Amino acid sequence: MAQKETGAAGVAALAEADAPVFETLVQMTLDTFERSGLDQETYLLARIAALVAMDASAPSYLLNIGTAAEAGVPLEKVQGTLVAIAPVVGSARVVSAARAIGEAFGIDISTEGE
Repeated sequence: MAQKETGAAGVAALAEADAPVFETLVQMTLDTFERSGLDQETYLLARIAALVAMDASAPSYLLNIGTAAEAGVPLEKVQGTLVAIAPVVGSARVVSAARAIGEAFGIDISTEGE
């Protein structure tokens, strides 16, 4: 039986040994954008909203907000998206997203008293 690697070592092994996984993710993203019929800004903001709803990890935000920034989406529109979805997904998800976004970009957003 093969030994399983866990944690960061497992992710690194997957990245090195199985590049088709990541290539598939990139291709899925490209295909989805083309099929969505949305302009690039709307598409990226919708993806960010979905990440918040799913309580995504910091790397997901890094990838998607980084792509949005490269595409010229203003930070104010990302913030506006978070405000717009807060009543639907709840404040806890938005706070969790803000922390993950801060972590992704190396910004300490912790509050006093925590």
